[in-house]
Amino acid sequence: MKGRISEVFDSIQGEGLYLGERQVFVRFFDCNLNCRFCDTKLTSFLEYDPKELYEELKMYSSNRHHSIAFTGGEPLLQKDFLKEVLRLTHKENLKNYLETNGTLPEALKEVIDYIHIVAMDLKLPSSTGLSSYWEAHRVFLEIAAKKEVFVKAVICDCTQEADLLDGLKMIRESARHTILILQPDSGVKPSTIEGKLKLFKDICRREKITTCVIPQVHKIAGVK
Repeated sequence: MKGRISEVFDSIQGEGLYLGERQVFVRFFDCNLNCRFCDTKLTSFLEYDPKELYEELKMYSSNRHHSIAFTGGEPLLQKDFLKEVLRLTHKENLKNYLETNGTLPEALKEVIDYIHIVAMDLKLPSSTGLSSYWEAHRVFLEIAAKKEVFVKAVICDCTQEADLLDGLKMIRESARHTILILQPDSGVKPSTIEGKLKLFKDICRREKITTCVIPQVHKIAGVK
């Protein structure tokens, strides 16, 4: 079994609830979506078998890192390979942190027992320029809620309030106490969506969904 990995590196988590934590990042090649705001264009990869990747991860000092961030691309596209790596790291009591677009619930079901934290994207169609994924997101979040999970939604100048309301409804029905991160699109000037972010946060408060506005700080700080 071989996995396609674009890179393995040590850095600081730049977004979401674990902002600032030092992690080992494993970036999986390829994605099943093509969001218009995507800032991760992957063009190359190395092939690993699960044991090879595990041995490389062991080279990092575990007491210096909060967790191993499996990111992409979309890691769950390679669920069989991912599961084998997760089993190895989990056995060694390493903390597994999955960053995912939240559209592959059946794949998540196969690996959830080995994951500690799920950082799930909420793909608002007016932000992504793609179709909606409400049903996939709903099932995904129900599975992810067995572990620690939070949800991130990229907010662009084109994001519509109706999409946010649909997302809040889904969160309320699937995992009400999940925290929602509103993440400003890093490709636009903050001033152009400042009013929208304030409005959206007010809507979330009204709908009783705990919400934070957190930008991609690693881009601001110039960190990988």
